[in-house]
Amino acid sequence: MRPRPLAALALSLPFLLMGCFARPAPLDSERVRAPVDAAALRRDIAALSADEMEGRAPGTRGDARARAWLIERLEKMGLEAGGPQGGFEQHFDIVGVTATPPSSWSFHHDDDALLLSLRDDFMASSGVQAPRVSVEDAELVFVGYGIQAPEYDWDDYKGRDLRGKVLLFLNNDPDWSDDLFEGKRRLLYGRWTYKYEIAAQLGAAGAIIIHTVPSAGYPWQVVQTSWGGEQIELPATGAGRSAVEAWLTEAAARRLLASAGHDFERLTRAARSRDFEPVALGIRTSIAFNNRISRTRTANVLAVVPGRDAALKEQVLVYSAHHDHIGRGGEKPDRIYNGALDNASGVAQLLAIAEAIRRAPLRRSVLFAFVAAEESGLLGSAYYAQNPTVPAGQLVANINYDGGNIWGRTRDVTMIGFGKSSLDEVVVSGAALQGRRVQPDQFPDRGFFYRSDQFNFARIGVPAIYLDTGTDFIGRPEGWGREQIEAWEAEHYHQVSDELQASWNFEGMVEDVQLGLYCGAVIGNRDALPVWNPGDEFEAARSKALEALRK
Repeated sequence: MRPRPLAALALSLPFLLMGCFARPAPLDSERVRAPVDAAALRRDIAALSADEMEGRAPGTRGDARARAWLIERLEKMGLEAGGPQGGFEQHFDIVGVTATPPSSWSFHHDDDALLLSLRDDFMASSGVQAPRVSVEDAELVFVGYGIQAPEYDWDDYKGRDLRGKVLLFLNNDPDWSDDLFEGKRRLLYGRWTYKYEIAAQLGAAGAIIIHTVPSAGYPWQVVQTSWGGEQIELPATGAGRSAVEAWLTEAAARRLLASAGHDFERLTRAARSRDFEPVALGIRTSIAFNNRISRTRTANVLAVVPGRDAALKEQVLVYSAHHDHIGRGGEKPDRIYNGALDNASGVAQLLAIAEAIRRAPLRRSVLFAFVAAEESGLLGSAYYAQNPTVPAGQLVANINYDGGNIWGRTRDVTMIGFGKSSLDEVVVSGAALQGRRVQPDQFPDRGFFYRSDQFNFARIGVPAIYLDTGTDFIGRPEGWGREQIEAWEAEHYHQVSDELQASWNFEGMVEDVQLGLYCGAVIGNRDALPVWNPGDEFEAARSKALEALRK
């Protein structure tokens, strides 16, 4: 179960770096096809996603085993510990909130009541870290997309006092025009996290999001899995939260609205206008349930390869991949969520890159951040962003791996975050040397930039990318790749069936490792720092981080 050293890749890296920086011409394509041991990738994935790891839920025995395995791998490779106390781990507390919502939720209009069923119609969780939560006779208000975005001259609230109300949201953000909210590309405004956060800021007692497969980008079963057990959070900081955070199926939302004489399509159409105002639905609701509160600890695993340039080694390039998954659950005989693709594959890719860079360090230092609790809301990267091991202004870029290509070689590669920073040019040049083209997010409506750990690095100003699987597979008909990705998501994403299979083809994953290694070499050795494109949503955070270094 222990992989062999990636000797061939390591020996080729000095030549790769020499080709990139000894002359201005691009590298020869053969040098970005340096040998990578696909069998080692498979062995690392097998080890981390084994049943013995128990699904790697944060704070569990499986989590501790996974971290111990990772540390052993890093020590054997000869990487230095990168944790704040001199070890490999950056420990932090997490709070578990296990809600026990009622089997049915009652909504009243005049003298009529509508009961919605737990799991079939709704999922609900506590927004507060308290033993009991309740909403008493609160009015339901439809708030459309629930967005306040001055830069788009958009405000769904129009100054309405919504304290104590339960807000009903459409999922996603306005997507019918390329000139508005960047069209089909989902922004932060379209994420469920934004909707719950703004409901809390407005003093709402509860927030309910209407789930549809097109608006969410995943089926209802993902909501059931993700919201059906313990919710892991960082400890509360005192900022307000709504008492109840919930989801409704589209069918349940239609029935709920119809019970008070409202039409789902008509309300949806109204929400597509800047003139939209909140709609009091004439529906009232109460709900109360107990929470089991627990507190435990997990850790990010951090390893460093120091830079070889005295002038640049204080600057740090960060590679990231999350080591956690969902753990155990469900009622099937197989109750372990092994998380082989999500994200043992990302960890394996980072280990391959770490081995190569350790053997041939870059001018800048490189941090390998195997972060915890991503599946619980990007908590490990959020904690690191709040408590970085070097000032945020010294973090030059983030390259994130979340998943991997298990279907074979592609003519393309997906860059989540394309169009946001000068990292575009780095990825495009590396892909070209492989004979591949770079595609922007090929599922832009799903908001992937805000759904993995690069988001938290971006929030503190670090230019960030997420390298993802292409869809144009060599030797396959048009559309085959998209079909495979969508089928995997529908059948295996966050399911116990996410297990390593003998049928996995590692040829494409190998190329993605090589591309990530090339990108890191360019970023880690080039004099110039990556920058956000002018006007990007994270540009101001970068300016603030760099200014802090000058004080």
